[in-house]
Amino acid sequence: MHLESPTVTVNKSAENLFDFLTDVKNFKVIMPKNIDKFEATENAFNFALKGMPNIKLKLESQEPPNKIVLASASDKFPFTLTGNINVISKDSSSIKLDFKGNFNPMMTMMIKGPLQKFINTLSKNMTGI
Repeated sequence: MHLESPTVTVNKSAENLFDFLTDVKNFKVIMPKNIDKFEATENAFNFALKGMPNIKLKLESQEPPNKIVLASASDKFPFTLTGNINVISKDSSSIKLDFKGNFNPMMTMMIKGPLQKFINTLSKNMTGI
């Protein structure tokens, strides 16, 4: 399954946006309002939305200042969430989130809508940082 967020403009340089996102505790700022739990460690964070299971993401790779890849820490729910950052000017950049996961057809049908809404919310909330 492959999902994409809309590309949004952020009033931060590509470097500043990259630095913000590689500090995983900052993801709490861009989470949806219905967050039930958020715990961050140095390179990973756990979160749960109301009515959803706990998800743990770890910082898997980075290509400063253009790409950050987060990966699921669970083999039961394998996926990556990639932030692709592009320079617009010295004080602004754009970002698009790409979600890639390998799920059975039934699971895909159940989670596709909520996941699309989730990555769209993360993307939208980045415009306010």
